[in-house]
Amino acid sequence: MAHAIPFIVFSFVFIPATITLVESNQQGFISAVISDKGLDFAKDLLIEKAISSIIPLQLSDIEKSVKIPVIGKVKLGLSNIIINSLDVASSSVETGDSGIVLVASGATADMSMDWKYSYKTWVISISDKGTATVQVEGMVVGLSVAIINEEGTLKIVLLDCGCHVEDISIKVDGGASWLYQGIIDAFQGKIVSAVEDAITKKLKEGINKLDSLLQSLPKEMEVNSVVALNITFVDDPLLSDSSVELEINGLFTGVDGISVPNYYYRKEPQTFLPHKMSTKMVEISLHEYVFDSAARVYFNANYLQWTVDQIPDQSIMNTNGWKYIIPQLYEQYPDDDMNFSIAVTSPPIIRITGDDIYTTIDGDLLIEVLNSGEVVPVACISLVINASCSAEIHGNNLAGSISLVNFTASLKWSDIGNLHMNLIQAVMSTILKTFFMPYLNTHLRRGFPLPLPRGFTLQNAEIIRHDSWVTVCSDLSYPNRYDLNQLPIMVTA
Repeated sequence: MAHAIPFIVFSFVFIPATITLVESNQQGFISAVISDKGLDFAKDLLIEKAISSIIPLQLSDIEKSVKIPVIGKVKLGLSNIIINSLDVASSSVETGDSGIVLVASGATADMSMDWKYSYKTWVISISDKGTATVQVEGMVVGLSVAIINEEGTLKIVLLDCGCHVEDISIKVDGGASWLYQGIIDAFQGKIVSAVEDAITKKLKEGINKLDSLLQSLPKEMEVNSVVALNITFVDDPLLSDSSVELEINGLFTGVDGISVPNYYYRKEPQTFLPHKMSTKMVEISLHEYVFDSAARVYFNANYLQWTVDQIPDQSIMNTNGWKYIIPQLYEQYPDDDMNFSIAVTSPPIIRITGDDIYTTIDGDLLIEVLNSGEVVPVACISLVINASCSAEIHGNNLAGSISLVNFTASLKWSDIGNLHMNLIQAVMSTILKTFFMPYLNTHLRRGFPLPLPRGFTLQNAEIIRHDSWVTVCSDLSYPNRYDLNQLPIMVTA
């Protein structure tokens, strides 16, 4: 299990003037931008989570002695005070230089409680008990938080939170009629204060819990047994009046410690895609160096080499099929089976433009003969392969496919005489088209998981290419939104 960028966290980020921010020298190669539509989605989900985590909410018992006209001094007590339901009529989330503020207003709550009273004089002693229901109306709950980058992880700073109750109505069941107004007069203010204090306390506890979870997130997401994604947060969140942006390192590293060189790009103000973002919740942009770093890790781990022993045209897997192309091969090794070994000789180069995703792969193709139980290398051909790639979304994975554009072949060395490369070229093309490209596509179509919180899925995703970047614009869904026992912070790779 690995961890990824928390979506709910994205929607409550800001840079308060009272907090000292440290400028990072690192660059982020994956950025995530949450639009106002995404902020609203996160806000609604966070409110649902908050309500499900605090309801039912039990309040402390309340006792008080009051003086009832005509009756005299009466000792009253409320116990088993429980908020059973909480409904929010409207809510809003605002971003700006002063922070992000979440406000839930017009909220109502239903409460139940037990009451009792006792009245004692030197002549008589009277006591009674019953139940009551309380309708809380016009409740407003507000929350403002800061989330800052602290050594590559996110830390939540709660700036303010509170709850205000406009009015309550109490219905007393049982007891004498003179008791009703006494309970209302004695306990209305205390019930209001108890509700406000209890909800404020729960909000603070929830923010502290979320902060602890964020602090426990690892800085690396293992994708498979070879590569892991560096998900260290870089710099501090950026806010506009309609979006929030976070950056993570986003480069791949080797699970076994294989590292990649330091990458750098000239950072220009990003031109986001307002025509797409106006209708999508999230925009995840990946720099071409993300893909480049993955290719380097696989290369350094010696995964970019293969043996070809079976292709659709089996005639070229025997020296008999080469007798007119390379006569000397057939003369030295008549009717022997053959292998081809392909090895990439330098990390593939990946470049992204608005038109396409291009890659250049340098490799060697080794011609081998299976002779008397031995594998005998007989010639080596250097290849420079130019290919075109496309990006695709499979579930929550960014996947792709590759197709051959062209290639050049040159003889590196030969033990079977000089080769006519114009004749060899056609065979190389067959091997590349029927083995090499299909093999790469088998793995590319699996893709790798985008850094999304556990439980969220991309919905109606679109992919856009622009200078050096691939951007995924998508809505999000949370199928288990009504099963919110866990905060959706982690993601399974």
